[in-house]
Amino acid sequence: MTEDLSSKKCVPCEGGIPAFTIEQINDYLKKVDGWVVNEKEENKFFLTKEFKFKDFVSSQVFVNKVGEIAENEGHHPDISFGWGYAIIKIYTHAIQGLAESDFILASKVDKIQ
Repeated sequence: MTEDLSSKKCVPCEGGIPAFTIEQINDYLKKVDGWVVNEKEENKFFLTKEFKFKDFVSSQVFVNKVGEIAENEGHHPDISFGWGYAIIKIYTHAIQGLAESDFILASKVDKIQ
């Protein structure tokens, strides 16, 4: 059975740890639904996922819920949204890459819908 990351708590990162390798990222991608890994520079990865909605208000409600989760977890994604969509981008700023907390946050965001 796949580990439910949404039951875990994000751990604040102030740097000093290595970012996940692509192998670790691929292992964790199996634990979240529909997230895409992107590379902004060599070996600097981030997660994104686009969510679709029926209208602007639904997008805004979703984004507000993501914000609540982010505050509770102390882990803040980049969010863009508009009429009928929201795009969430997650990475650990302090290490300029991905760590377990990024996947925990992704899993919690998925539970909103």
